[in-house]
Amino acid sequence: MRVFIVVLTLCCFCFSCGEEQVYLPKPRMYPKITFPSGDKQLFDPSYCEMTFEYPSYAKIEQDNYFFEGKPVDPCWFNMQFEDLLGTLHCSYIPIENRAHYDKLINESFRLVEEHNTKANYRQEEYIQNKNGVGGLYFTLGGEVATNMQYILTDTTTHFFRASLYFNSKVRPDSIRPIYEFVKQDVDEMIESFDWKS
Repeated sequence: MRVFIVVLTLCCFCFSCGEEQVYLPKPRMYPKITFPSGDKQLFDPSYCEMTFEYPSYAKIEQDNYFFEGKPVDPCWFNMQFEDLLGTLHCSYIPIENRAHYDKLINESFRLVEEHNTKANYRQEEYIQNKNGVGGLYFTLGGEVATNMQYILTDTTTHFFRASLYFNSKVRPDSIRPIYEFVKQDVDEMIESFDWKS
């Protein structure tokens, strides 16, 4: 009986060792993305000095905290793209005078420059929509936390700033389709943007 077990074990060992397994790398794939759909709706709350259209799949949350204090103005809010793990952080600051305006512009450039160490490129573009609202649009490429930041202002009274972030590890290739989808909605938001006064 022992001899039979030894022979059987050797046969199994020989047959299993005779076949060499070939390991092939799996093809590179990305997860399937289901993009939300919906109509446009009007953003026109009493606590803000502007209106614009935004997608109905996004959710607006008023920002009540800024580090240890309250925001400078009640019109600080986040536009949540929950299904896409994205957030457009928006802030509004009433301009006090020319020196205050210059300070806000310099701060906006500083916030963009913080991403220069990781960015492959940076593009600045002057924008003006059909309502005459103008500003600057910053596009950053590479492994940066935010690929898009922009400011809209009338240079005397109103100053609005926004930046888009995704709650995921920075991988430009895999996030690109989601970024392009959200960017289209943000561009439409900018085009419909108008001051109330």
